[in-house]
Amino acid sequence: MQIPGRLGEGASERQIRRPFDSLWDGSEMDPLWVESVLRVGKKRYRVILNGLHFSWTQLDKQNRDKKTVSVPVSELIGVEEGKAEIQPQKKVEESELHFTVFSVKRGRHGGGSARLWTVGRTQFTCSSRDLRDHWVTKLRAALREKSGSRPQRLLVFINPFGGKKRGVQIYRTLVSPLLELAGISAHVVVTERANQARDHILKKELTGFDGVVCVGGDGMFSELLHGVIGRTQQEAGLSEHDPTVTLQPCNLHIGIIPAGSTDCVCFATVGVNDPVTSTLHIIIGDSQPLDVCSVHHLNSLVRYSVSMVGYGFYGDVLAESERHRWMGPLRYDYSGCMMYLSNRSYSGVVQFLPADPQYSSPRDNTRCLSGCRVCSESTERLFPQSDASSNASSYSTSQYSQDSSLSDGDWVSLEGRFRCVSLTCMSSSCPRSPLGLSPAAHLADGTGDLILVRDTHAMGFLKYLHRHTNTEDQFDLPFVEVHRVRAVRFSLPPGEVESDEEEKVEEGEKGMEEGKVELEGERDRPTRRSVSQQHLAERGEERGMGDYRKKKKRDFLCGPCCSRAPSVSVWNCDGEILPYTDILCRVHGQLVRLFARGIEDGAGTRNCRAGSRKCKGRCVLHT
Repeated sequence: MQIPGRLGEGASERQIRRPFDSLWDGSEMDPLWVESVLRVGKKRYRVILNGLHFSWTQLDKQNRDKKTVSVPVSELIGVEEGKAEIQPQKKVEESELHFTVFSVKRGRHGGGSARLWTVGRTQFTCSSRDLRDHWVTKLRAALREKSGSRPQRLLVFINPFGGKKRGVQIYRTLVSPLLELAGISAHVVVTERANQARDHILKKELTGFDGVVCVGGDGMFSELLHGVIGRTQQEAGLSEHDPTVTLQPCNLHIGIIPAGSTDCVCFATVGVNDPVTSTLHIIIGDSQPLDVCSVHHLNSLVRYSVSMVGYGFYGDVLAESERHRWMGPLRYDYSGCMMYLSNRSYSGVVQFLPADPQYSSPRDNTRCLSGCRVCSESTERLFPQSDASSNASSYSTSQYSQDSSLSDGDWVSLEGRFRCVSLTCMSSSCPRSPLGLSPAAHLADGTGDLILVRDTHAMGFLKYLHRHTNTEDQFDLPFVEVHRVRAVRFSLPPGEVESDEEEKVEEGEKGMEEGKVELEGERDRPTRRSVSQQHLAERGEERGMGDYRKKKKRDFLCGPCCSRAPSVSVWNCDGEILPYTDILCRVHGQLVRLFARGIEDGAGTRNCRAGSRKCKGRCVLHT
């Protein structure tokens, strides 16, 4: 074993405090092991690289150890020769003695349940060019060993109209330089219409891509979700419309760069809404399985959901907000206030298939964090024939054994009047509600949480809504119940159906005429139109609900609280309105995988649970 440099007599190779120009290369024991004394600024450090960690320890004048910084090799981003900078723009100053290492660095709390990830930059000075080249070679070799789990080529979709219309700027200034530094190539598509990303994934060639990434909000993510799931089922020869079919898990990962009005999915899976943090999760190849809920009507697929399917209050808030899109994010506050003042409740029949209570409960006060035990055990249950060390999403349908068959178990039926009915497959946390709709919900356990808020007085419902912003248990109220379920059916009582039909006849003609006028007027607009906007325009024609479009001037001044309450509400499915009332929802365990790792433990939960009234995040009250 060669050990260049001077070694003190009577000391072992690993114990000796080496001078500045020495190097210890353990290639015969570990091909990646390298150790030497380098400088960072004017201070001396003993720098060590092995197969797992890259660390540097400051030395005092007597060569005694002081503080140590250690970074997992899996969290190294890249290494550049010379003096390099990456932000605000990439700049490299040539130097024969220097190399710069970029790594993941956990910074301050990001207003959520986790710390922001930033780019750590450390510049090392060597005694010779040969020593510098040796370190660069070893570090790049270590990164190549981790490249198996890291993406090499990505398909990126940017929504230029979402949020504050900063999607393109966010990608160019924050995302693209980091991908370039990590050696990841990207094919970028700036979308021009709704569902363009979904159609691209469904129809275009995707060979060679390791993942798809959206730069936008929850609506943009939904497009990628539908495209990836639809493409996977097409290739597997499965029908998405049959609610009894076990869907094929998707191999293509999805990445989310938050740049929309609402970024609930990103917040619930990462812990913060920060483009740099999300980009770093993509670069290092983090993989988080995610449950998906399929929503069906009359044996036909309507939509997929990962966040929330809500009827009653949440549906009314979304429907009202779509009429005031010109208000920007403020429309959610306005619509929420109006819907609360309208004091509405709706009749319905809720049937659900309970999950096995021995695995988890929505009232067990546990949180789904990175490395969640419940989700890990669920992987073994959902993929019983898979190797524990393998990626569950790579297994064929024959090896995929969901325990959520619609015919397995006894259905429970409940009937009454409800303020809201909600089904969520995750906590649905957001900056305004850091713990979410259901704090103990899990990302990948194959179940969802059904939340039923029965009709109650206005102050009681306000107490329920307020508890989402603090540490009080929102389920500890007499009119609220929560169930962990595998499937849910919702329908109107027979009497309500007849009443609704009479309402349609009375209002159908007016709604049809006004709906057509609105739809024709919006077809010529150059900007994107959401499915909800189109549904509200067509609703007068298809369902006769003319009250969504008539007398806008009066409604703006007076508000919906002064108008006659409808007998039925609408469904809010991840921020889109569904055109049906009677639906069937089924939870598919770990159907897709995100470039994420879940919320990291012990990172700011005290701050996030307190809630922040100054938070600038916007959502449809957790949707």
